[in-house]
Amino acid sequence: MRLLLVEDDDHVAAALAAVLAKHGFQVVHARSGEEALQALLPAANAGKEPFAVVLLDLGLPDQDGYQVCGKIRRITSTPVIMVTARADVRSRIHGLNLGADDYVVKPYDTGELLARIHAVSRRRANEEEPGPAAGTAQRLGRLTLELPTRRVSVDGEPVQLTRKEFDLLALLAQRPGVVFGREQIISEVWRTSWEGTGRTLEVHVASLRGKLGMPALIETVRGVGYRLVVPAPRQGP
Repeated sequence: MRLLLVEDDDHVAAALAAVLAKHGFQVVHARSGEEALQALLPAANAGKEPFAVVLLDLGLPDQDGYQVCGKIRRITSTPVIMVTARADVRSRIHGLNLGADDYVVKPYDTGELLARIHAVSRRRANEEEPGPAAGTAQRLGRLTLELPTRRVSVDGEPVQLTRKEFDLLALLAQRPGVVFGREQIISEVWRTSWEGTGRTLEVHVASLRGKLGMPALIETVRGVGYRLVVPAPRQGP
């Protein structure tokens, strides 16, 4: 997997590139905003595997990192993870509003950074997979999910969900039986970080279980996250 590392400090970049290389990444290093933008142009990537992720440091010598993020969004949909020492909520929100897919605050744990890289790259792969055609429905046992119309029914009876409840259910239904980490769910459904949002996730899961009338539908995997357990069809009398 190719990764564009935008970092003006050569020592920091070299250390991080070495770690990423050990985990199978082919790292391209850009030392400035302009270098990064040039590296992302189609002409610079002809015949090459497209970048899976951009790791964008905000403290760049030639341009503000936020400006670079906005410019990146105008030329490519490649996921962007901002890396910065700015920990305040307003800075994170500003970065996400400019099109960043995630936000990592220095100093960060390398394992967490790798998990975030894999999370945004998986999300991009899911978005590129052809989804159900308009008018089609995803049937999961007693549960029917219509993505185009955002309708949900159980045993043929419609269930009214809020927007976030539907988004949460649709995310888990992408891969029934597969565990989605809490941070990944928060990032993809709420488009923010885990801090301060964990309780919100728990409340939405509880609400979904109650509205759908299937407490076992969403299974809690202790210390990790949640997964959707396909309900068995209802047996006749």
